[in-house]
Amino acid sequence: MCNTHFENRGSKSEIETGLGFMPKFDADGLIAAVVTDADTNEVLMVGYMNAEALRRTIDTGEAWYWSRSRQSYWKKGETSGQIQKVREILTDCDQDALVVKVKVEGNGATCHVGYQSCFFRKIERADDGSVSLSLSGGERVYDPEDVYGKK
Repeated sequence: MCNTHFENRGSKSEIETGLGFMPKFDADGLIAAVVTDADTNEVLMVGYMNAEALRRTIDTGEAWYWSRSRQSYWKKGETSGQIQKVREILTDCDQDALVVKVKVEGNGATCHVGYQSCFFRKIERADDGSVSLSLSGGERVYDPEDVYGKK
């Protein structure tokens, strides 16, 4: 589908400070992609890309991922209309993780349960040592049943 190609992994110096893109995929052929809002830098989600999903993302300017649960390609927003238009992709010094800065179309939400970000809860520790979650990401933007027909 895509004609984008990546360079073969080079020397440590080439990988860490050079200008050749040499992504390092894990043993499952995946690379982590932290997705942020291009304007606010809010973390929206974390997804995984294999080489083809990364190529599709670069070639189309829209975010594609590899669904580990479905074992298939997944274009974010294909069902919901919340297409992620890619503004910029960054890689870390080891080239084994990505930051994908996006503008979300549709209602602007990223999370499939209806929130702006998938990171809408925070971990809290009580004095007795117990750990729980509390809401920290605002109100739901949409009802998932309206979009997906299920909760």
